[in-house]
Amino acid sequence: MTPAIDAHVRFDTHPTHPSAVQAVLTGTQARVALMALEAADWNVAATNVLVLARIDHKEPYWADDAAKHLTAEGISVEITPRLQEAIDEEWTWLNYPMPWCTRSEIRGISDRAQKIHDDIRHGHLLIHAHAHAHAHAHDGHTTVAVGTYLHRGGKSVYLHGEDHLRQVTNTFDSPAQAMLVFEKIHGAGVRPGRAPLTDTEWAAEEARNPRAFTAAKGEPGRPEPEIVPAYAADAGDHEALLDTFLDTHGEFEKRRTWSDETTHAVHESQTLRIERVHETRTRETAWTVAAYETPVSDRMWHLTATRETPAPVLQALLIHLADGDGWDTVIGAPVDEETVTTATQPLTKAGWKHTLSGHGIRWTSPDGVAGVQFDLLTAQHPQNPATWTIWAGANPDLPTWVITPSSHAPGALLAGLAETLAQETGRRQVQPGRKHGARLTASPPAAPTVAVGRSR
Repeated sequence: MTPAIDAHVRFDTHPTHPSAVQAVLTGTQARVALMALEAADWNVAATNVLVLARIDHKEPYWADDAAKHLTAEGISVEITPRLQEAIDEEWTWLNYPMPWCTRSEIRGISDRAQKIHDDIRHGHLLIHAHAHAHAHAHDGHTTVAVGTYLHRGGKSVYLHGEDHLRQVTNTFDSPAQAMLVFEKIHGAGVRPGRAPLTDTEWAAEEARNPRAFTAAKGEPGRPEPEIVPAYAADAGDHEALLDTFLDTHGEFEKRRTWSDETTHAVHESQTLRIERVHETRTRETAWTVAAYETPVSDRMWHLTATRETPAPVLQALLIHLADGDGWDTVIGAPVDEETVTTATQPLTKAGWKHTLSGHGIRWTSPDGVAGVQFDLLTAQHPQNPATWTIWAGANPDLPTWVITPSSHAPGALLAGLAETLAQETGRRQVQPGRKHGARLTASPPAAPTVAVGRSR
């Protein structure tokens, strides 16, 4: 029987993601099928190609559900044999924390978690802060957060868990009430904004990226190194970088925790300390640098870096610390226009574009894949980790790597990192035939005027 709508949808497994599903649309009325799939939270990845990538790994189930609805609407549907096999298999969770739940109940819990994830991703649920909290004996800790819906009456919510286990465990009448309770429970562990993406969330974002389909079409081959800007280089071996640094700088003493999870490099003055966490998840903090006025005083400033930080950038950081730039700050001095201009001058000279956005100033690389941001509102708080953000990736919310110096991070150190980002190169492994985009050049823009409040 000829379908009432001239549209055909071919459902298949995703070319790179283990559980995601793709839908290829054809026919003169393919737009009808596209609108129906978009309404069911499928994402357009290319012309007439949509992707369903979830954080609960239930894509085959929901692809089958979408196929049934499209068929009922008179749209021709095809499910490939390999996707049908995945549909029939049904994903199961090992060590599920609620073993009394039926498969249908587990799917319902996961779907509610998926809706929370989608609301955050689409900007419908604004996350104010997050923290780590004890979860279960088998997984140690989980992420908790507090946020406010920008619709649904504007209710504020307390979120517990990650990925397919995230759920709303409390509601509040206002963001202020929610934050007061959240800070009372989690105290010093509270961090601003949403937590870094989990590995599962990051994989889903990558599955939706059109590059996943472009890369899948290439012929596999032996990786070849290419020369790229420092911010696009591979992370390399961070362990080897730290070992080399300690071998060549005897003024730093190596200390390793009893659990062997963390290495500390402590300067002989006891006022500069480097912490390296060996086992971290993607985009979690792997490095922390902290400087003190005296061995027993509060921190003057600190800096964190994720495990994906490129080797040239991390090496530059260690070199500047060894050269004494870690103490180049003044206690209590405000972060003024001169400090910001000096710290970012290498970016301006290299043609990085600067823009004013919200309450911050952002410098973006000519190719648009790296940036440095200075937050004006948090600049007067010495320990605020959100004052400076250095990153590379799609955008600051979906970075490949991040470095976050606090407000009083030394200007010489920041300028050194900026110079590495703007001028230095590194190596990256790529498949044959893949070419890195040419670096764009532009006339250096005028340095931005920075109006920073002065301490009284």
